[in-house]
Amino acid sequence: VLSAFNKVCGSPALGLVALLAAHARPERGACAVRTDEHGLKIQQAAAAAGTSPPELCARISALFHQAFTQAAVSFTDFIRTSEPRHCQAVCHFWAALQERGALYKGTYEGWYCTAEEGFLPESQLTERVDAQGFTHKVSAESGHEVHWTKEENYMFKLSAFQDPLQKWLRDNPRAISPEPFYQRVLCWLGEDLPDLSISRERSRLQWGIPVPSDSTQTIYVWVDALVNYLSVLGYPETHGGWWPAAHHVVGKDILKFHAVYWPALLMAAGLSPPERIFVHSHWTVRGQKMSKSLGNVIDPFVCNERYTVDGFRYFLLRQGVPERDCDYYDEKVVKVLNSELADALGGLLNRSTAPGINPSNTYPCFSETCFPKVVDYMEAEALGRAAAEDYEFVVAVASLPLQVASYFEDFQIYKALECIALCVRQTNGFFQRHRPWKLDRKDPAEKLWLDTIIHVTLECLRVYGTLLQPVIPHIADKLLSRLAVEAEERKISSLTFLPRYNGKPCPFEGRQLGPDTGILFHRLEKSSQHQIGSKRL
Repeated sequence: VLSAFNKVCGSPALGLVALLAAHARPERGACAVRTDEHGLKIQQAAAAAGTSPPELCARISALFHQAFTQAAVSFTDFIRTSEPRHCQAVCHFWAALQERGALYKGTYEGWYCTAEEGFLPESQLTERVDAQGFTHKVSAESGHEVHWTKEENYMFKLSAFQDPLQKWLRDNPRAISPEPFYQRVLCWLGEDLPDLSISRERSRLQWGIPVPSDSTQTIYVWVDALVNYLSVLGYPETHGGWWPAAHHVVGKDILKFHAVYWPALLMAAGLSPPERIFVHSHWTVRGQKMSKSLGNVIDPFVCNERYTVDGFRYFLLRQGVPERDCDYYDEKVVKVLNSELADALGGLLNRSTAPGINPSNTYPCFSETCFPKVVDYMEAEALGRAAAEDYEFVVAVASLPLQVASYFEDFQIYKALECIALCVRQTNGFFQRHRPWKLDRKDPAEKLWLDTIIHVTLECLRVYGTLLQPVIPHIADKLLSRLAVEAEERKISSLTFLPRYNGKPCPFEGRQLGPDTGILFHRLEKSSQHQIGSKRL
């Protein structure tokens, strides 16, 4: 189960990246999306907007749903934390914690950040002077203001789970990735781990799930939100078919909630932690943090129109590095898409299927005489027409499917696309190096080599189109349809490359190509605006 998390008061642009990354991992299973809708922040935002929390949540949740649908992200379930099925699951989870002695009632006081829905220790605070000269305590990381709060709440015995959490991570070094985030969590677990306040006074927070059997308290929004990973699986009745084989996709700013609090809560309730937690960093805009106050929030709907859905998907996944924040600006998007999709991939398809090069519009035959299988690449030219560098590039493409699958599995989508882009460049180099347009098709020997060049090129394109299906589904379909690759021949799991080189039959050899599907990806013009896609949401 792949699960992605979205805050209702967040930006669809950020949630979209997590969903694209999850969606780009072509594995069997389910993909669930949720919007977290309870909490003081939502309650205050609704009041400021002159509406009710349910109305605000319905509107914003629909915006997320629309963004994912337009971006061609498929999901098994889209669940909102305000749904009855979720509220029932939360109450059952709370009862399990209580029955197992993990909760007690006590007085809690500290610096509370409404924007982050959590208490922050003094070590994570700094001071900021406002425009009127007044000094305020703020979160050192986010800059959000904090307020001293004292309440009688239910407390979770988090301190009792320090050793079990450390053992869980030591025994499962791949539980949290990429590696820097795994190390960060280990550092947190080496520090003091105080008990956690997991309810708020009902008088302060009405928009949330009441604590069972205590109408004076509301369940802490993060406990509510995290249980959604179970409720979407049918907890407490039917979750066992999936849990704990769950992979969470979360932003680095909510890592502690997912990698410390959530596993501890699960252990306390008698359940295992999730199998994997994939963590991603954030996007900046021209070096600045995306912020409504700066007016630089990126609108994914505008970007889909500007770059096409596939183009925007490709850029986000090609340039999005999970370990560090990445920068977004229009010129960068245009450069990447024009270079890699329009010129390199699209140009290669156009040139290798052009009537002047391939007048019969077929998948031509491969000649072992021109491209013999050899052990020593340096002796290749003495035996056939292929050069040593041609063999090196063929080996690189042959290893690509397993390499890409491995990167997909480890949530390193950008590395998979980097490998594909490199092989596309090598294929263009192969095509350009042998200049098939200068070969005489009327000469039998020249025709054999010409057909072999085209065959190798089309085989490469078939591999790239197949591997790119999870990332750019529309473009990949267009490419594979042009090569006459049928739907049942597009599975990544059964992908083979250049079987004729290994003495095996090629099912595509001699096949008529599909109809001309036109330009694979139209080149983008540079925008006259300073920035594309900004909008105050």
